[in-house]
Amino acid sequence: MTLYDELVARGLIAQVTDEKEIRDLINNGKATFYIGFDPTADSLHVGHFMAMILMKRLQQGGNKPIALMGGGTAMIGDPSGRSDMRKMMTTETIDHNVECFKKQMSRFIEFGEGKARIVNNADWLRNLNFLDFMRDIGPCFSVNEMLRARCYVNRLEKGLSFLEFSYMLMQSYDFMRLYQDYGCNMEFGGDDQWSNMLGGTELIRKKLGKDAYAMTIALLLKHDGTKMGKTAGGAVWLDPDKTSPYDFYQYWRNVDDQDVLGFLRKMTFLPLEQIDEMDKWQGEQLNEAKKILAHELTSMVHGEDEARKAEEAAVSIFTSGSAENMPSAQIAEKDFRDGSIDIIGVLVAAGLASSRNEGRRAVEQGGVTVNGEKVTDIHTSYEKADFEKDFILRKGKKKFCKVTL
Repeated sequence: MTLYDELVARGLIAQVTDEKEIRDLINNGKATFYIGFDPTADSLHVGHFMAMILMKRLQQGGNKPIALMGGGTAMIGDPSGRSDMRKMMTTETIDHNVECFKKQMSRFIEFGEGKARIVNNADWLRNLNFLDFMRDIGPCFSVNEMLRARCYVNRLEKGLSFLEFSYMLMQSYDFMRLYQDYGCNMEFGGDDQWSNMLGGTELIRKKLGKDAYAMTIALLLKHDGTKMGKTAGGAVWLDPDKTSPYDFYQYWRNVDDQDVLGFLRKMTFLPLEQIDEMDKWQGEQLNEAKKILAHELTSMVHGEDEARKAEEAAVSIFTSGSAENMPSAQIAEKDFRDGSIDIIGVLVAAGLASSRNEGRRAVEQGGVTVNGEKVTDIHTSYEKADFEKDFILRKGKKKFCKVTL
């Protein structure tokens, strides 16, 4: 099986501009491709991880990846998939986030001479002269065509600012600069980026008279069409301080039966033959498939040791309630009132409830235990001394943590 055929078999490819040419480039290690990452937070999330898995697969096939940091485009904000305008960030925040992205990426992708490279579009976008840019690039884009783009259509009813409308020009210009500076002949991105990516291939054709190609990656969706990577508490981050290795493990351990094999194909490096065998699995066997998925992904993101600890913690928590390797949370002095803190306050401080109302409902519905004992009174309170020994807090069937002061 060729590399391109494997990408198809794993369900990774959504759309391509020129399949024959792209197939040839990828299979023969001739693709110099880029994927853009706008640093809208100080950590990558599982959506980014999907893109990095693709980068790694292609790099292993001899192709050369470029990770493009959006230090310039993040100052505008991509409207794709958004129902409202993104919050504007300062250059200091953007630059900090870029550095966080770089550190995390180096765990998955081989950077260096003759390998992958990291480039920041702030290097050319932040110092652009507006009039020169518009005279040079503006005539290559039809407003009529742009208004039909899927990334804009969803926003026209609620209002689309000119700032966001210009994003396609910026992303297209990125592709042309990378083509000129690094010989980048291909762009990959999420399927919601298709219109922006076509803009780049057209700009290269019109300005340089050259061919460039685009391929979109299938978005990480559940079987019902909703996006993966979100929890009630927000995004699933790759930073262990934002999403602990245990919570990351549990996220994948609890995916729906109908989703587990698709995620194994798309996000792990397990042989397709091994995953195809799992198509016959049912019932309890699918739980085993989920454990394999959770272990593989946690190991890639956090390392084999953390994956093993998360696995052992899950087993010990659900069997004996052991606190060893259990995810932990801290409460601070400021969380206490007159030397004590009530159970709702503990739930909120530990991150097991997003608000006091949610915490109150959990207690009233009988879903909260401390050290294995159910807490039914919302006024139950604890002193600092209670947190000097094991304080195991549980909400529902799957949320646990050891709370310390």
